[in-house]
Order: sequence, then C-alpha cells, then structure tokens
Amino acid sequence: MEGVKLIEKSVVKPERETERRRIFLSAIDLSLVSYQESAQFFDPPPTPISFSDSCRALHTALRRLLVSYDFFAGRLAPALDGSNRLEIDCNGAGVVVAIAQTETKLTELGEILARKPDYEPLIAFLRDDEDEEGETDIQNKPLLYLQFTGFGCGSLALASSYNHCVLDGISVHEFEINLASLTRDINATLKEPNPDRTMFRARDPPRINHPHHEYTKPSIATASSPFNTRYAHYTDTHMVYIPRDHISRLKKSALNGINNCSTFQAVAARIWKARTIALKMSPDEAVTTLMFPVDTRRMVRPPVPAGFAGNAVVPGYARLTVKEVKEGSDSLLVKKVQEGLGRLDDDYVKSSIDWLEVHRGTPTWENTFAVAQWFRLALDEETYSWGTAKCAVPIGAKPGLVVLLSGPKSQGGLTVCLDLKDDQVQEFTRLLME
Repeated sequence: MEGVKLIEKSVVKPERETERRRIFLSAIDLSLVSYQESAQFFDPPPTPISFSDSCRALHTALRRLLVSYDFFAGRLAPALDGSNRLEIDCNGAGVVVAIAQTETKLTELGEILARKPDYEPLIAFLRDDEDEEGETDIQNKPLLYLQFTGFGCGSLALASSYNHCVLDGISVHEFEINLASLTRDINATLKEPNPDRTMFRARDPPRINHPHHEYTKPSIATASSPFNTRYAHYTDTHMVYIPRDHISRLKKSALNGINNCSTFQAVAARIWKARTIALKMSPDEAVTTLMFPVDTRRMVRPPVPAGFAGNAVVPGYARLTVKEVKEGSDSLLVKKVQEGLGRLDDDYVKSSIDWLEVHRGTPTWENTFAVAQWFRLALDEETYSWGTAKCAVPIGAKPGLVVLLSGPKSQGGLTVCLDLKDDQVQEFTRLLME
C-alpha cells in the first residue's frame, strides 16, 4: 500500500469535563501492559456520505463516548498509595485520532484474510512518538489510538492500537458497539462501562493453592513475549485458511477415546502439533506449552458485574513434552486442552491472581505460544454511520501469538494468523491440513 497521506492528527478529549479519579488495575491487568493493533475494513458507504462526514461522525461520537470511558482518555500513573504499581489516572488527557487517505483501492490488496505486510500503513501515523529503539514512556502514552483511512475506491479502514491493560477483547467489543451506535445516533443509549476491578484484587494474605505454569517471574520473561510494550514490526505474518469440512474432519479424528470436542479444541490441538514440528522444537524431552485465553466473567464469585470494562481473561494451558506433541494422537492433544479448560474455576482464578501479585509475574513464553479466539468476539459485526465492517483483522501476528479469525463470510471455516518463516509456514500448512 503506497501513498498513504496524513490529513489530520489530533487529540480527542471527552466533550465535557469528567471527574478526576484513579482506577485500580488488577494483577491480571498489569500482566498485560502492551498495545494490541487491529483494523476493521468497510466497503464504500451504501448511502451517499463523504469521507469528511464520516470523520466528523467519528470525532463527535468519540468525544461523547469518552465521557463514559473517561479511563480510556486517561494515562497510566504510579499508584497514590505508594504500592509500587500502576493505576489509571482519569485526567482527561484524551486519545489520539489520525485521519489519512490513499489512492490505493482496497481491491488492490487482494484477499483481506491473507498475508498482508500492506497493513502497517493503516497504523503508521500512530507510531511517531516511539524513540529510535521502539520504546516509549508508558506512563505518558495515550491508552488508545485510532487511524481512520479512506481508500481511493471509497472503502474505509478503522485501525486501533490500545493498551491491553485497560480492556480485554470482550470489553473492547462493547466499546466498539457503543462507538458505532453513537456514529449513527449521537443520542443513542449506551451500555455503560463499569471499570471497577476490585473483585480481581489479590487476597490478603495471598493463598496460592495451585501450580501456575502459565506465568513466569519478570526476570525470566523473554523479549519475544507478545506482551512486551515495544511496537511490533510484522515481517513474518502469515494467514492460513481452514475450510469448514476440514474442521469437521479434525473434530472427528479427535473423537477417539473422548466424548466430545469443540471446534476450538480440535483446531488448537492440531496447531500445537503442526507448529511444534514446523519449528523443529528440541530436545524431545523439553516441555512445550499451549496457552489459550479464557473468560472468567461467569466463573468467579462474586460474579463480574454487567458492563465490566477491564481484563477478566486468564490463560488456560496444556503442557506436554515435545516428543509427546509430535507423536501424540489428536485425541491426546485435545484431551490436554480440555484438562486445561477444566482446571479453571473460582479458586484457581483467585490463586493465579495471588501468584501474580506476589511475583509481579507475566505470561510465560519459554517454549510457549497462545491461541486466541478472535472469531468468538464478533469484531466485524458493528454497524457505523458509514456501514458495517466486512471483516476485522490483526495488523500482524506477534511472535508466540496465534489468532483464529472467522473465514470469509461466504465460505465459513477459520483463518489462522501466525508468525512463522516462509519455509516453516509451508510445513505448518501441510501438517495442519493433513
């Protein structure tokens, strides 16, 4: 994608002054202080509406929405209680919005759900505050950036970069639903966010009742973690399509010694095997871990309140030796994924929060990768004043993070977005599709 030009870049603040307050961040939030980048694509508006009108609707809706989402307009700051942790200072500093245009037509990019180094220009004007080494002062950095790009054909892209410590994917989806509603009707009734995380506060004294292989202490966290704060440059992103009928075959293959198997379990298990072999992981006795984000909203007691706006997702995990993954049956790998899901309950979640609080830990990434179910979030279903998103995709795949997207709407199935070298992805695809 060439010739993307910046038209305007501004800081958007709440339309009226909001209460100055601090938002407590849980140990789950603080393990996810990183920026997530994605884009929604739109066909040309079905009714006559200019790009400038769409931009005006976006700005107006965002100013109104930031009154309710005042924490998104804030900044990270040291906690006032001297606890050596970060919290959100709701200071109304605002979010960054860039408006850009290109003569490139969206059709020139080919199939959207395919490998796309061309996507980075969609967030190019959100990155000019990083220093030469790609690091930023996290405490002075906006928590949300948006870039709205108009294509030569009239198609649009709304790209975002937000700090994961503020919201999980489910909460982001609710934010986008509210934003879309306000672009259509500035007086629309909103689903009000509740950013209170106190139900995820660590216990005093802590009670760590389980081993927590899903986390590690910061001293042994690797620079390749998808959850470090450095901006990513996506050089090895690939997308592999899995047709609906092949998913059915994977599920049928797994039903040998187990009673049931979901689409996610079957696909994640096969990705685990294919990725392990494609990467030529060794030695055989080394332990490899598959992680998968699990929503705990209905799991914890007391339950998470309606409209919760924060992180209520923790990693489940499955572990086996490299040899066991390479040689194990589909049913064995699926069973390990099911065990990882089954161990999560209220006591386990609270134990993991206590572990994070004691060790100030982060998700582990040694011989580990994670599979995220974006297709469950319905990020491509919001209808804005300029139309309904045709699809939503990550800007690229971070090392160690595999994203499952919905396949093309006309075909179904799933699209696997991951980071592998060209020769590795060929072997991965062959094994995935066996």
